Amino acid sequence: MDRYYKTEEIQKSLKVFIALSRTQRKLMDISNKSAQGWGLNPTEFAVLELLFHKGEQPLQRIGEKILIASGSITYVVDKLEKKDFAKRRPCPRDRRVIYAQLTQKGQELMEEMFPKHEVILHECMEMLTTEEKDQLLVLLKKVGCYE
Repeated sequence: MDRYYKTEEIQKSLKVFIALSRTQRKLMDISNKSAQGWGLNPTEFAVLELLFHKGEQPLQRIGEKILIASGSITYVVDKLEKKDFAKRRPCPRDRRVIYAQLTQKGQELMEEMFPKHEVILHECMEMLTTEEKDQLLVLLKKVGCYE
């Protein structure tokens, strides 16, 4: 009996994992499609969104925050500079540190784009009540997937 219980719980955990994975994939597909509608790939959008909400950031911290390799950050920031959405600024106190920040054009893009992006994500979850969203946040924090 105890072995059956454990097997049943293991199967339930696997089903939760699969459901979370499919949900995450669907939400990311929707988010990525939104970004692509503005001519951005998902990584470019992630960098712009970070700079928009948190202000200028050291390049090293950008990689940590959006979970991509430092070499990729250089490439992405290069692309954003070519589009005039971001620029680099050397740190006056430490020559080894370079900051990325939004340009005026990048700021204007995010001010126009992000509210629309938020609505798209909200529409993906509008079948949930506020209370259900609160419950989901508590459960995700409990599992350790959300801070």
